[in-house]
Amino acid sequence: MTDYLAKNTAGGDGCLLPLVCYQEENILSNSVTIRDAVKKYGDFTALKGVSLDIKEGEFFTLLGPSGCGKTTLLRMIAGFNSIEGGEFCIGDQRINDIPAHKRDIGMVFQNYAIFPHLSVEENVAYGLKARKVPKSEIPGRVEKALKQVQIEHLAKRMPNELSGGQQQRVALARAFVIEPNILLMDEPLSNLDAKLRVQMRGVIKKLQRQLGITTIYVTHDQQEALAISDRIAIMREGVIMQVGTPREIYAKPQNPFVAGFIGVSNFLDCTVRTAADDAIVSIYDEPGLPMKLRKAYSGSALLSARPEQLFFAEHGMPGTVRFYTFLGDFIQYEIELKDGQMLQINEYTKDMPMQHEIGEKVRISFNPAAVSLYSKETGEVLSL
Repeated sequence: MTDYLAKNTAGGDGCLLPLVCYQEENILSNSVTIRDAVKKYGDFTALKGVSLDIKEGEFFTLLGPSGCGKTTLLRMIAGFNSIEGGEFCIGDQRINDIPAHKRDIGMVFQNYAIFPHLSVEENVAYGLKARKVPKSEIPGRVEKALKQVQIEHLAKRMPNELSGGQQQRVALARAFVIEPNILLMDEPLSNLDAKLRVQMRGVIKKLQRQLGITTIYVTHDQQEALAISDRIAIMREGVIMQVGTPREIYAKPQNPFVAGFIGVSNFLDCTVRTAADDAIVSIYDEPGLPMKLRKAYSGSALLSARPEQLFFAEHGMPGTVRFYTFLGDFIQYEIELKDGQMLQINEYTKDMPMQHEIGEKVRISFNPAAVSLYSKETGEVLSL
C-alpha cells in the first residue's frame, strides 16, 4: 500500500488537507435492484411502486423535496422500515426478509450517531467488535479507516472535542471500516455550514471513487446531487420522475417538475404546429422557430429554457430589462415580457460587447435544440 498522506496535519476541521490516496483493491461492492417497492403508513402510500437498478460501484443519489419518499426508500434498503410490496435485492440475493444487521450495509446518518462516551478510535472500532472481528485485526483496520478520512491524529479525542466536520469524518470512518457491500448516506452534510458542506462532499466523492463502494445517497440539495453523483433519481410524492446522469437531468429534463426542481428554468406558454419534418414553435405572435420533436404534435405546449439557453437577439420575444446583477464571469438579467412575465437570462461577460441597461428594450430568442418542450395538457416531453 502506498500512502500519499501529507505528513503535516491541519488544524480546525482538517478539511483543507489533500485526500489520502491508496493503491489497493476496492472493497467488494454489489448492485442493488428494486422492483415495485411500496410503503404505506396507514392510508397514506409513501412509495408507489418504485423500481430502480443501481450499478455496482455507482454513486447513486435519491433527490427530491421533503416528503417525497427518498429517506423512506433508503431505510427500506437498510432494513429499518417494513416492506409492504415489491422486491429488494443486493447482487443476486433477495433481502426483503433479512434482518438489518445481516445485510452487510454501512450507514451514515444526518446526525452522525456517534457514541459520546467513546473516543474516536473506539467509535470506529465499535462495528468491528459487533461483527466479532478478531481482536488482533481491529487496531490496524481502525488506523486505516482513520487515515482514509484524515483524522488519525484525532484518534484519542472524545466527540465533544470535535468540530462538526471532524464528527462527520468519524461517521464516515465507522461506515468504511466494516467494509460493507453497500454504503447508505442519509443527508450526511445537512448539519454543516455551507463552506464545509462543499469541502466534505468532495471528500465523500473521492473516497467513494477510491474504494469503489456502491453508495446510495439521499439529499434535497440539488447542487450537492449534481456535484457528487454518477446518476440521480428525482422523486416526487413517492414516484420516480426521472433517472439519469447529472448532465442528462439538467440538460434534458423529462417533465416540467424535473425542469423546475433542478436549477432555474424559465417556463413559457407556446403553440406548436407541424410543418414538413419539423414542428414550428411560436411564442406570442412572433414568427416561430423550427424544432425537432419525438413525434408529430400540434397544440398548446410549455417551453422550458435555462437562463443560459436564452440570449439577446435582433429578432425574438420583445422585452424590457428590469434588473441585472453583475456576478463576475456573467451578468444575470431579469427581463419583463409584454404580458408581464419575468425571464432570467445569464450572459457571459466574455461573450458580450456591451452591458444592457435597466429600461432598455431588447429581444430574446433561444436555440430550439437546447430547450425542452412539453405537452401543456399531459406534461409529456416532446423535444428530443
